[in-house]
Amino acid sequence: MASLPYIRITKEFKFEMAHALPGYDGLCKNIHGHSYELMVTLAGNPISDINNPKNGMVMDFGDLKMIVRNTIVDVFDHSLVLRSDTSASLIKSLKENYDRIILLDYQPTSELMIADFAERIMAKLPSNIDLKYLLLRETVTSYAEWFAEENK
Repeated sequence: MASLPYIRITKEFKFEMAHALPGYDGLCKNIHGHSYELMVTLAGNPISDINNPKNGMVMDFGDLKMIVRNTIVDVFDHSLVLRSDTSASLIKSLKENYDRIILLDYQPTSELMIADFAERIMAKLPSNIDLKYLLLRETVTSYAEWFAEENK
């Protein structure tokens, strides 16, 4: 090859999560859950060092898996996600009965969660790897997308 190609790689992840959307004008204001699917697309030049065990890879899928599992999946899987301005007494009661309560400073919609996930993932990527795209599927027919070029 005359020059190293710029290649995209994608890995998919799945997790279960419950949330509520206070103030929403429909059923989703109530606590409910989803089987989320997250697709993460990175890009970069494949490693060209023949002595490197990752030769030919943009990034080892196993390394990507560790980053996303540690920053997203293991954090949010089987958790109840609520806004941080939820009633303190309700939070106290929930925490007395359940281990995995996450409080966020934003409404936990797919749209805002995917933007948060992008920041979390980018903070852990090597400097030579670009996060290009995320897709967060909430149901079989509904998803949010994040594109790097639209978020600079």
